[in-house]
Amino acid sequence: MSIVKEFRDFAMRGNVVDMAVGVIIGGAFGKIVSSLVDDVIMPLVGVLTGGIDFTGLKATIGNANITYGNFIQNVVDFLIIAFCIFMMIKGLNKISKKKEEAPVAPPAPSKEEVLLTEIRDLLKEKK
Repeated sequence: MSIVKEFRDFAMRGNVVDMAVGVIIGGAFGKIVSSLVDDVIMPLVGVLTGGIDFTGLKATIGNANITYGNFIQNVVDFLIIAFCIFMMIKGLNKISKKKEEAPVAPPAPSKEEVLLTEIRDLLKEKK
């Protein structure tokens, strides 16, 4: 088997294609969530916290500048993004759960159950 054929077989497996689609959609969804956080949520958080911006915090040790404030800002951004994704997934799960919980008709009784029901009814009539 040639390398090209093996690679084609590998790349065309369902789980590899599904993963590729997931990565592409995840990247696009990441842009949406980042925009939501940067353009909507962070300005509101800035208003609530009095405009605190951690990115300017830094320490100088010798000639090295350690911008630990940027790290703190990225952690805060991550927590907000993670919370937003959690809430969206929770909402989607709630919607899909409602669809799954649609009432299911009871299964039709088997021939034995029908026969036993008729016998029961006949016995009740005799009493």
